Parts: sequence; C-alpha cells; structure tokens
Amino acid sequence: MLSAGQVIVLAMPVFLLLMALEWAWGLARGRNGYALSDALGSLSLGVLSQISAVFMQVLAIGLYSAVFEHLALWRHDAFWTAWYGWLLALLFYDFCYYWLHRMGHESAVLWAAHVVHHQSQHYNLSTALRQTSSGAWLGWIFYLPMAVAGVPPLVFGVVALIDLLYQFWVHTEQVRRLGWFDRWFCSPSNHRVHHAVNDRYLDKNYGGILILWDRLFGTFHEEDEREPPVYGTRAPLNSWDPLWANAEVYWALAQDSWHAQAWGDKLRVWLKAPGWRPADVAARFPRPAFDLQAARQRFDPPVSRAARALALLLFAGALAGTALFLWHADRMPLPLALGAFGLLTGALWLLCALLQGRLRVGRAVALLGAALALGASLWAMG
Repeated sequence: MLSAGQVIVLAMPVFLLLMALEWAWGLARGRNGYALSDALGSLSLGVLSQISAVFMQVLAIGLYSAVFEHLALWRHDAFWTAWYGWLLALLFYDFCYYWLHRMGHESAVLWAAHVVHHQSQHYNLSTALRQTSSGAWLGWIFYLPMAVAGVPPLVFGVVALIDLLYQFWVHTEQVRRLGWFDRWFCSPSNHRVHHAVNDRYLDKNYGGILILWDRLFGTFHEEDEREPPVYGTRAPLNSWDPLWANAEVYWALAQDSWHAQAWGDKLRVWLKAPGWRPADVAARFPRPAFDLQAARQRFDPPVSRAARALALLLFAGALAGTALFLWHADRMPLPLALGAFGLLTGALWLLCALLQGRLRVGRAVALLGAALALGASLWAMG
C-alpha cells in the first residue's frame, strides 16, 4: 500500500497542472492572482511541511495507534471498512478538524503553527499548499476521540488525506459563488472569508469539507462582494524565509512570556487568544494597531531576472529531490533521511533568500554547487 508521502508525490503533477490552469485562466480574464515570489514562497513552505511530516508521523500516527490499541471502546473493523463506515469516519474527522482549526485561531500556541497557512497576501492554489511544519506537535490531540471510538488507524489515515486533498481546490478567486453548494460545503467563497483580515470576516468559516459545522456553532459568515477579502495576517510576515515563517509567532510568544512579570501571564501568553498580551508587556513593548489599508500593500521586493531564474531552477531541483525523498523515506536509514532533510531545507532557504535579495546570485551558485556535491555523497551512501 502507498504511504501518505507517496500519495503526495503522485499528486504533485496534478497540483502543478491545476495551478498552471488557474494562472492561465486568471490571465485570460484579467484577474491574475499570482506573484512569482509569493507562489514560490508558499510552495517552499509546502515542501518543508511534507519533508518534516516524515519525522512527525511517528508522533501523530504512533500516538493515535497507541490510544486505539489500549483505549478503543468499540473495535469493529468490518463496520469502519464498509462504505457507511468510511463515510461516518470522514464526517467524524471533519468534525474534529473543525475544532482543531477553530482552536488554531483561538489559542496562541496553536495559532503559532497554523499562522503559516495564512501568511500569504495572495489567494490562489499555491496558498493551499502553504502548510505548517509544526502543526503535528499538538494537533494530534484533537483526533483522539476517533481512536477512542474505535476508528482503525488505516481508516483514520485515509480519511485524513481525503479531507486534506479536498481543501486544495477551495483556495482560488477564480471560482465565484456556487449557490446551494455554499450553504453546505466549504467552497472557494466560504474559504476566502476564512483567509480575510477584514473585521467582519475575521475568524470565520473553519470547516474543512462541510461548512455545516460553522452554521451549527455560530462561526459562519457569508462573503459580501461589496467588501472584497483582504488576505494575510494582521501582523504581516514580510519575508519569504520558510524557517522564519514557521518560527515567527513562537518567537514573539516566547519574548512576551519572558518579559511578563506575573507567572500566570507567562503561561496565559501561550493559551489565550492570538494578540492577547499582558498589560505590562504591551506598555513596555507596544505594537502598531492593525490598519486594513496598510494590509492591502503586498510585500513584493524587486528581484533580478538572474535571481528569478536561479530560484526557479532551485525550486525545480528541490521538488525533484523532495519526490525522491518522500517516495523512499519509509526505507531510508535515519541518518540518511536527516541528511536529505537538511539538504532540502537548505535549498528552500537559499531560493527564498534569493527572492528577498538577501543573497547574491554568484554566492548562491557557489552554495548550490556545494549542496549538489553533498547531495551526491548522500545518494552514494544510500
């Protein structure tokens, strides 16, 4: 049976083809939603998320399996592998996902992981692939009810992948309202609201497949064409660095926790809603108020043609390396897997540094040559 990583490898050409079609359709309509640097930044974060997941699966799937083996209240695999069992498991997963997603916006430590998905100021299919590399640290907790209910790990893994893949297509501005479909399902219109920083749209529409959960629990808001969504986060990242994108909110929370005088506040910084700060910390280290007009200004530093060409070449190489890594990861010795992970992560950082002007083309070429030599050594070791 294919691993989750191998399924992602097979899906890669489909993702890229659909992105190309979305881009071409947007150009034809005069509504292009892509910027090269932003798209490569989002895709780099998606790659980093997938290569990180190779090591995180032991935590997420391992703990789920342990709870299933020792605490499941009802073990009946024949039920869960029938068509109605699969459907029920998918609904169960989507319900748990709703609460994980919602808490990812209502608890700072969970937002620190989820923020990666919201940092892009564009909204297109590349944004769908912009995923966190740290979400599995705490996210597995929200799916334990499924293990306790007796959903087998294999069924859990499959419905999790279905739920994730479904959400790819809703990240587009090229599909407008869909009538009755919008009332029941997560759709492009509903999910555009979720990614917006406008006051009326903030923290709404958490559903993965069904928007029904939002209607039931009071978190639904309809898109209003008179107020187009403004995308991104209220504290903009303003960087293409994939490592900093994953670390920025954790670092900000750690700083606030360190500076807080009361011990209770040091803990509350991590648990309360994103943006909450102890009064003494906010007074000593004030932050500017959110300005929607300023949020409309997109981060897009100029990039030379040479840097752009090299970044595209680097990304193509990193993508090919990622496909090889994910396909063989289950059989790789740990030292080799860690080496490949480090090499791919370095390549992603390098291409994003190029796009941000932090690294000259000549130096990037030299570093790329060294990376290729190291990669060849790792391959020979394998």
